[in-house]
Amino acid sequence: MSNGLIKLLTAGNKKRLKDYRNTLNIINDMEFEVQTWTDIELRRQANALRERILRGESLDSVLPLAFALVREASYRTIGLRHFDVQLIGAMALNDGSIAEMKTGEGKTLVSTAAGFLNALSGENVHIVTVNDYLALRDSEWMGKVYRFFDMDVGLIQNGMLPIERQAAYRAAVTYGTNSEFGFDYLRDNMVSSACDRVQRGHHFAIVDEADSILIDEARTPLIISGLGGAPANMYRIFAQAVLNLESGKDFVLDEAKRTIFVTEAGLDKVESRIGFEIYTDMTGTLANHLKQALRAEYLFKQNIHYIIVEGELKIVDEFTGRIMEGRRYSEGLHQALEAKEHVEIKAENNTLATITLQNYFRLYEKLSGMTGTALTEDSEFRQIYHLPVIPIPPNKPVIRDDKEDLIFRTVEAKYHAVADEVERRHAVGQPVLIGTTSIAGSERLSALLDKRGVPHETLNAKNPEQEALIVSQAGRVGAVTIATNMAGRGTDILLGGNIEMLEREALERYHCGSKDAPAELAELAKAEAEYIVSREGYAVRMFGGLCVIGTERHESRRIDDQLRGRAGRQGDPGMSQFYLSLEDDLLCLFGKERLKSVADMMTKRKMPDTMPLQDNMVSKVIGAAQRQVESMHFASRKNLLEYDDVINLQRIAIYDERNAILNGKDVDDRIPQLISEVLDDALSQFCPAYIPIDDWDIDLMNAWVTSLTGRSDFSVRDVDGGADPIILQETLEEYLVNIYQEKREVVGEAVFKDLVSQIMLRLIDNHWISHLQEMDYIKAGIGLRAIGHRDPLVEYKEEAYEAFARLTKTIYEDLVSTLLHLPVDKPEDEIAPSENDNPFRLDKLSYSDSRGSLSESAATKAFVGIERKVL
Repeated sequence: MSNGLIKLLTAGNKKRLKDYRNTLNIINDMEFEVQTWTDIELRRQANALRERILRGESLDSVLPLAFALVREASYRTIGLRHFDVQLIGAMALNDGSIAEMKTGEGKTLVSTAAGFLNALSGENVHIVTVNDYLALRDSEWMGKVYRFFDMDVGLIQNGMLPIERQAAYRAAVTYGTNSEFGFDYLRDNMVSSACDRVQRGHHFAIVDEADSILIDEARTPLIISGLGGAPANMYRIFAQAVLNLESGKDFVLDEAKRTIFVTEAGLDKVESRIGFEIYTDMTGTLANHLKQALRAEYLFKQNIHYIIVEGELKIVDEFTGRIMEGRRYSEGLHQALEAKEHVEIKAENNTLATITLQNYFRLYEKLSGMTGTALTEDSEFRQIYHLPVIPIPPNKPVIRDDKEDLIFRTVEAKYHAVADEVERRHAVGQPVLIGTTSIAGSERLSALLDKRGVPHETLNAKNPEQEALIVSQAGRVGAVTIATNMAGRGTDILLGGNIEMLEREALERYHCGSKDAPAELAELAKAEAEYIVSREGYAVRMFGGLCVIGTERHESRRIDDQLRGRAGRQGDPGMSQFYLSLEDDLLCLFGKERLKSVADMMTKRKMPDTMPLQDNMVSKVIGAAQRQVESMHFASRKNLLEYDDVINLQRIAIYDERNAILNGKDVDDRIPQLISEVLDDALSQFCPAYIPIDDWDIDLMNAWVTSLTGRSDFSVRDVDGGADPIILQETLEEYLVNIYQEKREVVGEAVFKDLVSQIMLRLIDNHWISHLQEMDYIKAGIGLRAIGHRDPLVEYKEEAYEAFARLTKTIYEDLVSTLLHLPVDKPEDEIAPSENDNPFRLDKLSYSDSRGSLSESAATKAFVGIERKVL
């Protein structure tokens, strides 16, 4: 986004910040009086605020006192007093905005003021973090502030049982990751009983690292899937068949757009290898095998897009460098990658429920976020989430020295130059943080430093559990840390080290934990940690603060800004510099032609590879390339959302109907009306009123009735006056309703109502799963409509509308048919039994259709061995 557009979009921020400062003055005026109150008086004031809100007062009217109470409670419980700018950030959160605050400004503490204020109403507040560790840390650390006011704090972690999740969501404030919140929403819409739901609505959410969650991760929807068929040997056959094909001759590859197409020559070569023709398969299965095998072999690379851990292929998040646990590529790509790497090929999965992160977070009545880098994506935040970005001024001016990029001719020369610089700075004791864009890059640099004898820590997707510990100590004297795309976000790098972590290390040396340590040992460990931090912090500042080195420009400027931002927190000294080469992926993909003149110039001047170049032209090419990639990614996310918006309307309708049934909606009363609607459809198809009776398809009409009821005692030819469509419809409707009433009376009204609801839920589950699969197939091929000059999205909307109409019609018809097929044992004396003596035999309910048995809910099946995956 251009600087001019940024200024235009943020033109109103000055007035808003002025209003915030006026409110801040009121809070600061209250501070002295609030400091004189006892703990009991503080809690009494919080209770008074609750009552005011319940009486209808707005949150804005109670905000000044609420923030003053939180500031004082924070100081008393965790020793941290909110800076003025932190309260301003909290006001932005309360207004439903993105608060852009520099790294080290204390965003974690900022959330407590907005969280406390919004929790006063009794509604749920969700605080969303990027990983389980931060959710755990923040819930324990910041939770002390909420608990001071008798507010429960919940925590959602991967692997929790439903009963534990229910307790966590009942709390006033709940911490968790975006995927856990999203998957819980999907699972709540798969339960068979209302008491099994865990969430209690979507009132207010604060998203930490909002750019990472709402922008970067939004490219991959959340999907709950159930195990499908057994693994097919076909993946291995195609993995072998696509080996050693020639680019340009056998296939056309576009790495920038991540697309690959087989040529006619390539197709002939593959077909000769596998021994059969691919496109004679009308199902498209073989064509998909070929497509995924080509993508796996020539587009996806080990240690960049995925890694192999103990024989299992795991996806690597390209933005954070972390393993995306439990997630799998869809459409057979993951299996194709497993075949390529000769590891176990796991079964494909059927999609049971899915939602994009964009549509999940748009469920909240009020949404806000905070991050250090958001302004470059302001237009996307506004367009997708209706969230303006408000830059919050830092508590202390940033004095970091951001040096110009150094450009080398080759990657090899670049890495050696980085190693030289790291060795030099490490020798004088200056801590260095090196950012890489891939695991392969981090390991390559690590090997170079090992050869030079430079001790260092390597932080990448292979050791995520150590992230916080390693990053927290990256500011110590002589520390050298290599990190992929700033893994460990959310943990500050403090010059001299982190006191809490050092205390923990000291206690471990004394062979005791922090919770069970004797008082004298705890004091000794604390004193030791404070001494180390004080001594080393002073030394590091004298050395120039933290040195941040980037080994490659990332596709997104935000990621570069995040890396730079790790130095210079809270007015600390620091510096940053990027080391680039003309062979870097970003430049090769998007600036190769424009940089040819630079390469030629370096050759003509006979510049050695070890000599760097600082050139404005290269910087401009990099900026243009990043904007081009950002534009592509935004288009990709927007396209994903536009298609999911179509499904989202259907998802809301299905989930609303499902929840209404769980909440007690009486489906039984609608059965006569449904019978009439189902009958109308059948008559219009077989015996339409606008054609002569001789042209009616009476045999098919009779067959339909037999299929619907399971009985053969009705014939259209036996109906008196059956030539009259109205009489025929009334007679048939009476016949069907009588069967329904007969079964209803035998079973008993209360039991039958519950039975109808359970059958309806099962039908919704089964057909919704089938519908999602159908929509996946439609979406996979809809792009080809563009060849005929038709808009694929418009075509998709029309197809989706027709598919949803078929879905609802089929659900209702199957419900009627299931009820009319119900096996009941009619008492010999024809006396209806009591409801406690129910003659209905559940074991006899075996009605099935092409989509499978209705005797067991698909949702229930899905919870056995549920697996998460992403598209």
